[in-house]
Amino acid sequence: MNGDLKKTERILSIDALRGFDMLLIIFASQFFRALHQGINSPLTASMAKQFSHPDWFGCSFIDIVMPLFLFLAGAVIPFSLSKRIQQNSSKSAIYLKLMQRFVVLFILGWIVQGNLLALDAAKFRIFSNTLQAIAVGYVFSSLAYIHLRKKWIYLLFAACLVLYALILTVPMVPGVGRSVVLPDRNFALYFDRLIFGRFDDGNQYTWLLSGLGFTATTLSGVFAGELIKSTLPRKKVALYLVVLGACGLTLGVVWGMWHPIVKKLWTSSFVLASSGICYLLLALFYWIIDIKGMVKWAFPLKVIGMNAITAYVLAHVLRFPKIAEFLLFGLAQYTGAYYAMITSIGGFGILYLVLWYMHRNGTFVKA
Repeated sequence: MNGDLKKTERILSIDALRGFDMLLIIFASQFFRALHQGINSPLTASMAKQFSHPDWFGCSFIDIVMPLFLFLAGAVIPFSLSKRIQQNSSKSAIYLKLMQRFVVLFILGWIVQGNLLALDAAKFRIFSNTLQAIAVGYVFSSLAYIHLRKKWIYLLFAACLVLYALILTVPMVPGVGRSVVLPDRNFALYFDRLIFGRFDDGNQYTWLLSGLGFTATTLSGVFAGELIKSTLPRKKVALYLVVLGACGLTLGVVWGMWHPIVKKLWTSSFVLASSGICYLLLALFYWIIDIKGMVKWAFPLKVIGMNAITAYVLAHVLRFPKIAEFLLFGLAQYTGAYYAMITSIGGFGILYLVLWYMHRNGTFVKA
């Protein structure tokens, strides 16, 4: 498995890391909360806390899930778009594909978290989901990759961070004063409420102006994808991923002393810190899978990662732990407080069987 990367080779570490990310979403968060419900110890409380979002400042382990999703969407851009460009696909065909992906991801986002299936306008949210954030970051990053030289893409990344930081600290918020990185006192949230009105997210997450941060996070993935796609020796690629990850994390934490890390606002310091962690995770997976050739252990993650959108949508639309209760209800009398943990495992098992069957039959759903 050593040597230079072939341009047509699929990067198994990216698929596995995407599967790991989805595992956190569709299983780990439910499992550790249920585990704490059963054991109720300081250790399980600490573990469960890492799978709950903080009220405002800082972040927990679960907060890496969404940035990693965007980061990996960016990491595949150099492979997918380069292939289309090499096949002499027309710009109009590429634009159409980008628009199709944008629309599909937005609709899926409405289904998952925009309450589209409730058929109730009062419950509908225009922009409120990870898939929609990916749609924004992916489209703008793809357009930048198609039209800009590398140095200008780097400048675009920096400009997104600086501009968004200024937006959160310079403008005046009517009735509040100068924008600050606090709940109900920042310009990004004011702007969302101004545009969306009653269709606003309602949870103090920001989306429209945060698109600058979504784009920056996705671009950080593009840089990683370009590095992996390069002709550099694989060990050197892994080293660069570690260095960039450490730099991004350090810069994000240091900048966070003045411009706080807030996931709900997707602050620029959060972009740098979370992207740094994404680089370190990719370096770890790349080293183990693509350099050392240890691939068998990652097969379950690959099964999930290659149908990540399907896994995400199904896990949010269908309550698999509830489905598992129809099969495992008899265990309730024996497992007591651990029953929720059992059904979370059973629910994940049912979902995984669906994904495994799709993988075995070569069925891969892509937005």
